[in-house]
Amino acid sequence: MAQDNKIRLPSGQGGLTRYFDEYSSKIEIPPIAVVIMAIVIIIIIALLHQYGGSIFN
Repeated sequence: MAQDNKIRLPSGQGGLTRYFDEYSSKIEIPPIAVVIMAIVIIIIIALLHQYGGSIFN
């Protein structure tokens, strides 16, 4: 009786989609530059927390 129902299940790919078009940006930033910028921003924020009240007050 279960074979009478012609139900088609989705393929077993788990919802994964593969895209073959590769996107290339005109601006490319190397990963080390992103890490350095993040460290610089963290240092600036820490300095502003420490000395910002006296500078901007």
